Amino acid sequence: MKDMSAFPKFFDEVPSITTFDPLALTLGTVSDGIIVFNYRQIVKAAGHSCPTVAGAYIMTLKALDALYPDSNPIRGEIKVEFKEDEKEGVAGVIGNVISNITAATQKSGFKGLNGRFARHSLMFFNAPIQSSARFTRLDTQKSVDVFYNPNVVPPSKALQELMLLVVNQKANEAQIKEFGTLWQERVKRILIDNFNNEALIKVR
Repeated sequence: MKDMSAFPKFFDEVPSITTFDPLALTLGTVSDGIIVFNYRQIVKAAGHSCPTVAGAYIMTLKALDALYPDSNPIRGEIKVEFKEDEKEGVAGVIGNVISNITAATQKSGFKGLNGRFARHSLMFFNAPIQSSARFTRLDTQKSVDVFYNPNVVPPSKALQELMLLVVNQKANEAQIKEFGTLWQERVKRILIDNFNNEALIKVR
C-alpha cells in the first residue's frame, strides 16, 4: 500500500542513509543486503519530528559518511557512545534513532548466529567523551566524534509564545496548527538550511 501520510514536503529533501546489513543478506531479508533509511522512516519509528530526532538523524548521517567515505556503513559493526546517562535529557531518544539506523543496542539486540551478526553491547551511555556522540567502526577501530548544538537554530518568538498555550492546553485549533507548522519550520532549518553549518553539527 502506498504511503499516503501527509508529512511535510521537506522530509523528502533530507539526504538518505544507505547501509549494508550482512544479517539481512544472510537471512534473505534483502537480496543484496542494502538497506536505505530516510528521514520519513525515522519519523515514523519515533512517532514525531523534532530538533532531537532531526539531530540524531543528521549526526548519524554525517558520522557514517566520515567513517565510511568509500563504502556503505555496515549495520551491526558500529559502536556508539554517549556522555549522558540514557535517562538524562534526550539521550535516550537520540539513542533510539541511532539504533534504528546502525542496529547498535545496549543489551536488547540480536544475540547473533554462532558468534556472528550480534547487535547487542554496541551502545554505551555515561562514556568518558566530551562530544554529543562517538561512532566507532569495529573492523578498523576508527572513531569520529559528533557535536550537535540545536541552539544554533533557535525557535521563533511566535513558536515560543504558542508553546506556552499548547503545553498548558489553552490553544485553540488554529493556534495548534500554527504551532505545528512553526515547529516543523525549525526542523527544516536544522535539516535543510543549516545542513552544512558546523556551528550546528560538526564531525571530528
